[in-house]
Amino acid sequence: MANWDRIFHRGNVEDRRAMGPAAIGGISLTGVALLVVVNLLMGGDLGDVLTQLQRVPIQTQQTNATQEFEGEDTYEVFASTVLGSNNDTWSNIFTKMNKTYTPPKLVLFRQATESGCGLSTSQVGPHYCPHDQTIYIDETFFDELSRRFGAQGGDVAEAYVLAHEVGHHVQNQLGTLESRDNEESVLVELQADCFAGVWANSIKDTGVLLPNEIEEAMDAAAAVGDDRIQQKAGGYISQERWTHGSSQQRVEHFTRGFERGTISACDATN
Repeated sequence: MANWDRIFHRGNVEDRRAMGPAAIGGISLTGVALLVVVNLLMGGDLGDVLTQLQRVPIQTQQTNATQEFEGEDTYEVFASTVLGSNNDTWSNIFTKMNKTYTPPKLVLFRQATESGCGLSTSQVGPHYCPHDQTIYIDETFFDELSRRFGAQGGDVAEAYVLAHEVGHHVQNQLGTLESRDNEESVLVELQADCFAGVWANSIKDTGVLLPNEIEEAMDAAAAVGDDRIQQKAGGYISQERWTHGSSQQRVEHFTRGFERGTISACDATN
């Protein structure tokens, strides 16, 4: 466990985990999950699903988890701390670039919730919505990451995922987030991995990370490589359908940011 208590700034976190979805535009969560699976099996991608569900209203209801999530729990404190540390890193970098960094918001949820991009579901995994400049995370995703994709897990691995999403926020502020095809999407995702490495570099000499803990982040990056996911899903690897890059590419770009610690190291054309 990293020494997160050495970080004192906190990010803006909204905890919606006590709010469970009743129905989403008349579609049950089972229906949403089925739509995701069918779309992917038919050769589409997750962007197609999000486009279909964008702007669909969602109605939520209070669940039995209300008492469980009263006040701040350890995960909310952890997420807020990691977000605050990322904000410090990027605020300093933007200042050196004579730019102003506006911190993102983080929403913790379970199963599904509303976002500025329409529907946010657990099936999509952690993601960033540029329309409301907000990151959406269902932390149960990390259990799936270990169970289905063999990631070793750990708090530093989870911090890497959050830092990757903050990387998309940085891209949004720099005007480099938009991608028009799979090849451009891969470049955008690899740059966000590199940006996550830049953040990790900013805390490596502060006593936050224990020896070898950074390997948790590299393991998580490898676990969510397109080739690893395709292999786990059915054994057939199709580079033409990659949207995030291979396991090797993702680890290499995170490592580049971590070792160099500069935004210039993450030029998407390199």
